[in-house]
Amino acid sequence: MSGRGCSSWMGPWLLNPLRRWTVEPDKLLGPYVQEGMTVLEPGPGMGFFTLPLARLVGPNGRVIAVDIQVKMIEKLRKRAQRAGLAERIELRLAGRDLLGIVDLHRRVDFVLAFAVVHEVASAERFFREIADVLRPRASMLLVEPSVHVPRNKFAIELEAARAAGLEVAASPVIGGNHAALLRRI
Repeated sequence: MSGRGCSSWMGPWLLNPLRRWTVEPDKLLGPYVQEGMTVLEPGPGMGFFTLPLARLVGPNGRVIAVDIQVKMIEKLRKRAQRAGLAERIELRLAGRDLLGIVDLHRRVDFVLAFAVVHEVASAERFFREIADVLRPRASMLLVEPSVHVPRNKFAIELEAARAAGLEVAASPVIGGNHAALLRRI
């Protein structure tokens, strides 16, 4: 999963409460995530979405958060413990070129990829890994910030997703972002 990756010094900024003015995790994720689900979140940073995901999946669900930076994982671990959600969250360190999720083959109900695909070395490889872990007809919310990812680059990402066996099911409106709800065919 080598790529640029968001620097760990950006972590606290990504948790800034003012960020909730542009995106409210519970409101955004509520329509897609239910109690008992297994959710994968590549590139969670310090957990802006991870903790809300853990609350949504409930005590019988699981969130698997995969990042390339040890510092981000450690901060997320501490935040999850303080919130009483650590038992619902599995933290993984991604490998150099792979997410390290092969053991999840056809076990994931939902994937949140928020502002992460433009950071990976190979969108094609990323989407192949994601398609492999999704259950049939399971979904993925792909969101990329317009400021970093122009429309034509987002279209290229969607082509890589289609080549991996994912289809666009909807195009949710998320201010300042390009977004697509993808489903495994």
